[in-house]
Amino acid sequence: MTNNLTEMGKRAKTAARQAAKLSTNEKNRILHIVADALEANTAELLAANAPDVANAANDGKNAAFIDRLTLTEARIASMARDMRNVATLDDPVNEVTEMKTLQSGLSVGKKRVPLGVIGIIYESRPNVTADAFGLCFKAGNSVILRGGKEAILTNTSIVNACRNALAANGLTPDFIQLIEDTSRESANALMNLTDYLDVLIPRGGGGLIKAVVENSRVPVIETGTGNCHIFVDESADLANATAIILNAKTQRPGVCNACERVLIHRAIAPAYLPVLVEALRAADVEVRGDRAAADMCADITYVPDGDEWYEEYLDFIIGIGIVDGLDAAVAHIDKYSTGHSEAILTESYANAQAFLQEVDSAAVYVNASTRFTDGSEFGLGAEIGISTQKLHARGPMGLKELTSYKYIVYGNGQVRG
Repeated sequence: MTNNLTEMGKRAKTAARQAAKLSTNEKNRILHIVADALEANTAELLAANAPDVANAANDGKNAAFIDRLTLTEARIASMARDMRNVATLDDPVNEVTEMKTLQSGLSVGKKRVPLGVIGIIYESRPNVTADAFGLCFKAGNSVILRGGKEAILTNTSIVNACRNALAANGLTPDFIQLIEDTSRESANALMNLTDYLDVLIPRGGGGLIKAVVENSRVPVIETGTGNCHIFVDESADLANATAIILNAKTQRPGVCNACERVLIHRAIAPAYLPVLVEALRAADVEVRGDRAAADMCADITYVPDGDEWYEEYLDFIIGIGIVDGLDAAVAHIDKYSTGHSEAILTESYANAQAFLQEVDSAAVYVNASTRFTDGSEFGLGAEIGISTQKLHARGPMGLKELTSYKYIVYGNGQVRG
């Protein structure tokens, strides 16, 4: 495995140098070609995906997992559309900023450059495969992918479509490579590929992300799990609140920006809680809650304070807590949140501004669903992941977050005295 990965790393390094030299027009042209290839290979992609889905179902994976894994004609078209969207975005590579002339006469500026070789370890999300190529390539990088075993046939088919399109147009297919060995050993080997990888990005559940952060010798951009909260303030428009919460929980429950916890102001809880629970139960959502919530509503299963309040369900399950007000809601979020996305539903300008100021998460909303935390929704085209850390990148990561910068300095004979 080590020798095989070393060879992949060498090829990726060579490809990254080539990618960094491509013009914006050439990169955009290739992105359109690869997007066309994905759609042209729809039948092959669906045929590869079917046994992956069947195997996952036989292994007892839940509905949310199956949903993330499943490809449809519409989802393949969406993958291609996202790639074309990336082609329309401004290219950050070679952008020069902050150019200034110093007292010495030197002109110093920053030039944006690709990161180089990007490794991605991810689970059962085939769309990540296409998104990773599109974004990494447009930002002048090469990428080595290591997906989960549940999606190996699907990922292999997507990567082959991309590589064949690249080769057919005179470019190295090694702008994108897939590690077909899905063993733990392959993941460990990738995490130690320090001579060739410039950065490693994990995408998946909390266990995967924790393992990569704790064990990688390659620098990691931590994409976060999403224990996302919505606080219903006493001034909230309750009809809107119910619609927003239902969207945030049920529109696609198996993704990291789905709402997992609702906090309700104690002043409105006796009247509003039964209404919300009825709407959630009608949408087949299991409702769990703290002591106060469970005492108010028989359809809520009591969950004591503890580890479960940290859990990302990724399923038709939601937790509800009763809080005394804004300060208590912020304190609860500060304790249990993963720093992904939180929302306040309120008609109070002061409370909205306080929530925006005090909640320390990558995306903080007023009167909107947390489901909008997404690269496409934020105008980034596709996304490589949603970072919950603060160094280098935070929130949905698009093209600019897949670049770094170097200083460029113009002189006319200066020497330092």
